[in-house]
Amino acid sequence: MLTAAHASTISSREALGKLCNIYWYPLYCYIRRCGHDATEAEDLAQEFFTYLIENYGLRGVKHEHSRFRSYLLAALNHFLSNERDRSRTKKRGGGRKILNLDGATAEQRYARELIDSATPEKIFDRQWALTLLEVCMSRLRQDYADLGKSAVFEKLKEQLTSSRKETGYAEIASQLHMTEGAVKVAALRFRRRYRELIRDEISQTVSSAQEMEDEIQHLFDYASRIAAR
Repeated sequence: MLTAAHASTISSREALGKLCNIYWYPLYCYIRRCGHDATEAEDLAQEFFTYLIENYGLRGVKHEHSRFRSYLLAALNHFLSNERDRSRTKKRGGGRKILNLDGATAEQRYARELIDSATPEKIFDRQWALTLLEVCMSRLRQDYADLGKSAVFEKLKEQLTSSRKETGYAEIASQLHMTEGAVKVAALRFRRRYRELIRDEISQTVSSAQEMEDEIQHLFDYASRIAAR
C-alpha cells in the first residue's frame, strides 16, 4: 500500500482515499489522546487526510514505513509536528472536506472507550485492530446476506465473538431448522471465510508476505487482549 501512499496516479489516490475512509477513526482517537479536544481532532483529521490524498502522500515520510498502519501514523505525526502547516493546509484546501468524517459519532465512540492511562500509540493500535475486524465482519455479513442466510450469519457470529458461547450447536440447529452436523460444518466455513477476509484486508496494507504474518500476529495479539477484558 505504500505504492498507493507515495504514487501519483489517479488509481493510487483513490486507493489511498478508500483506506483513509476506513481507518480514520483510530487516527481521530490518537489525536484526541494527544490532548486536542473533539472539534480540534475532527478538524485536524480532516485537514490531514485532505493534504494526504490531494498530495498523494507525505513526501517527507520515510519509505521504511512499509506497513500502511505505521506509514499513516508516521505521516500524522509529521503533520501534527508542524502546527504552522495547519493554516497553510486550510488555505490550500479552501476548507473543503475530502472525506465524510462523522465527528459527532466518533466522539460518542471515543467517550465510551476504555481510555484509562493508555498512550496515544496504544489507543491507535487498539482501534486499528478493532476497525479491521469490524470491516471484515461487515464483509462477511454481506456475503451471507447475498446468499439469503442472514439468520445463519447472526447465530454463527455469536459463536465466533461471544466469550462464553452460551448457545451450543444443538440449540442453534434447532433455531435454524438445521441438523447439528450441518451447523458444525457451517461454523467451520464461517471461521475459514472470516480468516480469509482478514488476510485479504491486511494484504491491502502491507507490501510483503512477512509483513502480512507480522500484522496478523499483531492483530490477534490485540484481539486476545480485547476479548480478555
